[in-house]
Amino acid sequence: MRKALILPTKYVQGEDELLNLGYFVSTFGKSALLIANPDDVKRVRPQLDTTAEKFNVSFIEGGFNGEVTREETQRLKAIAKEKQTDCIIGLGGGKAIDASKVVAEGERLIIVPTIAAQDAPTSHSAVLYHADGSFDDYAYFKQSPSVVLVDTKVIAKAPTRFLVAGMGDALSTYFEARATHNSYSRVNASLPMGSRERLTPPASGTYAALAMAKLCWEHLQEDGLNAKIACDADLVTESLNKIVETNILLSGLGFESGGLAAAHAIHNGMTVLEGTHHYLHGEKVAFATLAQLVLEDAETAEINAVMDFMAAIGLPLTLADLGVESITFEEALAVAKIASIPEESIHSMPFPIVEEDVANAIIVADRIGQAYKEKHHM
Repeated sequence: MRKALILPTKYVQGEDELLNLGYFVSTFGKSALLIANPDDVKRVRPQLDTTAEKFNVSFIEGGFNGEVTREETQRLKAIAKEKQTDCIIGLGGGKAIDASKVVAEGERLIIVPTIAAQDAPTSHSAVLYHADGSFDDYAYFKQSPSVVLVDTKVIAKAPTRFLVAGMGDALSTYFEARATHNSYSRVNASLPMGSRERLTPPASGTYAALAMAKLCWEHLQEDGLNAKIACDADLVTESLNKIVETNILLSGLGFESGGLAAAHAIHNGMTVLEGTHHYLHGEKVAFATLAQLVLEDAETAEINAVMDFMAAIGLPLTLADLGVESITFEEALAVAKIASIPEESIHSMPFPIVEEDVANAIIVADRIGQAYKEKHHM
């Protein structure tokens, strides 16, 4: 059986790590195209100026209009070509990071997340959108980023909601990897190994990826709440360090090389529920994880442990927590239909997918969450 693992060439995390960014630029040359929202650049301007001077490098600021469109990425590519920059830096949240991946096309790419809200920084893929914000296409590159650099002081000073959403995304990692492992399904790490072009056979996940995914869940239970408290205080503690690594590195490697399953597919289906549009990716994935556990008839003790964790750090337990006050079977079925299209990750579950079963799981997950909140007077 063919198995695959993909990961960034270098990962580094620490307090004031931004002060070392210039070193990594210098390993490629003298200049870097900086793709970032101007507000994010403003937040870290002193660190950028200091590291540029120390390592004798320059940052060419390309700006970023906030959406990963073909037009915006072409504009940025033109700047990189005109200025003959030696590498690309994506600094900020998921959109700026994805834009930098599209511009770099898998070469000489440094990712600098300023929030730990999801696990995209380490991956070799990006999502393209239209100017109106609607989905355009997925983009895949030949390898993962060259460097992922995380400054934990910057993460700690960002709003806590982002860290909690990142934990929601990381919550799904083990349960989806476990399902993918049990069904011997193909993982995304297979794509840059030749299977995307169908030149080589598909590959399933490694035991290393499954172990990292499991470590995600263990870290969340051990340190999630304490990391949230540290982030509330804008302080870096070892708990915060552990959760930042969990949200970005372990979850990133876990989802890409361990596999996605029902949770992310249900999240994608939930886009038809208008109330959810104002919530973060990880907040919606957390509820969708609960729905996956219902769908696979997970043990009651495991479902309770997941809800205990979600409640402790403030993740949504019900659809009402995501702006959907009530849901009919027809509405749940509309979610399930999108979640169950042939190319979706839900088919990595170790049993055949029936749309009605998925709809039922969404409704029952919502009821279980309501019952939990009533029992605990939430």
